[in-house]
Amino acid sequence: MLGTVQATLIFTLAALAVPLPRIGRQFGLEHADLILLSASYGLAFAGLLLFGGRLADRYGGRPVFAAGLLVFAAASVLVPLAPTYPVLLGARFGQGVGAALTAPAAMALLRALFPQPAAYGRAMATWGGINMLGATAGNVLAGVATALWSWRAAFAVPVLVAGAALALAPRVLPGLRVLPGGSPRSGPAEPRAGLDLPGALLVTAGVTLASYGLVVSDTYSWISYPVLVPLLAGAAVLTAFLAVERRARDPLLPPDFLRDGRRTAGLLAVAVTAAGASVTFVVLSLQLQEQRGWSALQTSAVFVPFAVAQLAAGRAAGPLIARIGAARTTAGGLVTAAAGLGLIALTGLAEHIPYAYGLLPATLLLPAGAAVAFAGAAVLATDKVPAGQAGLAGGVFNTAMELGASVVFAAALSLGGDTGSFAALAGGFAVLALVNSRVGRRR
Repeated sequence: MLGTVQATLIFTLAALAVPLPRIGRQFGLEHADLILLSASYGLAFAGLLLFGGRLADRYGGRPVFAAGLLVFAAASVLVPLAPTYPVLLGARFGQGVGAALTAPAAMALLRALFPQPAAYGRAMATWGGINMLGATAGNVLAGVATALWSWRAAFAVPVLVAGAALALAPRVLPGLRVLPGGSPRSGPAEPRAGLDLPGALLVTAGVTLASYGLVVSDTYSWISYPVLVPLLAGAAVLTAFLAVERRARDPLLPPDFLRDGRRTAGLLAVAVTAAGASVTFVVLSLQLQEQRGWSALQTSAVFVPFAVAQLAAGRAAGPLIARIGAARTTAGGLVTAAAGLGLIALTGLAEHIPYAYGLLPATLLLPAGAAVAFAGAAVLATDKVPAGQAGLAGGVFNTAMELGASVVFAAALSLGGDTGSFAALAGGFAVLALVNSRVGRRR
């Protein structure tokens, strides 16, 4: 159930990519409006994740999980019913808020369900694949629903899943609470430390401002006020957050949490892999529909081989991690994904090259490598995390996935447009593969 919910959170994030042009035509939106709409879920999600993780660690995974699902479900009901653009935009922000509570709480519950390190590592390998699969499913099913019915039909999925999860949670999730000492038990948790509200406000404001600046860089130049002001303000607020955290009695993000080299490498791999997937989904969806004139159904069909390769690679990732280690598995996956991105840059967007020789091989290599890399990175990013910080780990993991994707996505597009973005990401994957291979050798 936790896996289905997590996949649905990512599904909901990705489901807007294919129908975005049709939504723009229906509501008469400008390009800037489309950019804000596509980013609204991610802005709220990334901004509140660390606070959501803190809430899960203090109050327990199940109550925060249920509260997040309630917010997510209520906002999800509004999306398919939205009569105007402002309502749709507000509903997408609301979905992001609910997801920011639900995702880290789900990872805290996962830690309570698998308290042994070996079992938790295997669970996290699967968890990584679930995230990638949710993104692909969002693109495929949204395209099918848009072509056969309406873009609104695709957004019935989060409503149904959230409702089912709320009904099932009391039956299938044990009432485990993870104590600060690291051992799970049933019953009410002992009182926990404060929530570090100043830190929560600062990191939420800083991440949201910086993310917004990156998002609008697709519309305005990097030296324009709409980009520079939120970027600089976000950087200043995040700097203040780091200063507050050093003096806080019980900081939202403990300074030593990111000092582990394996964890840092894993989080970087999570960020760049999520960026590769987001660039691929958004750019290909727009290119195929707007430049080649493909329908939404044809565009979604491109991602079917993507999903098949992802499923197959995801099943192989767990045994591979057990055999050669998470760092080397991540490095191998990144190299494979880099080859797929490079192939898209060289041939995939060229109209004169047939699909079978250009885009198809790329959409097999990229998801296979990305699924393996993401599974290994999920294990690295959560390795040796204390049980009492499971919610924090979930918040940091998902923040890396969302904020990292925004950073790399904006930077890659600025380096040369559509083809340049894939080439830049391929290079980034290759460099990060080298980093992870070195991490593996040092262990």
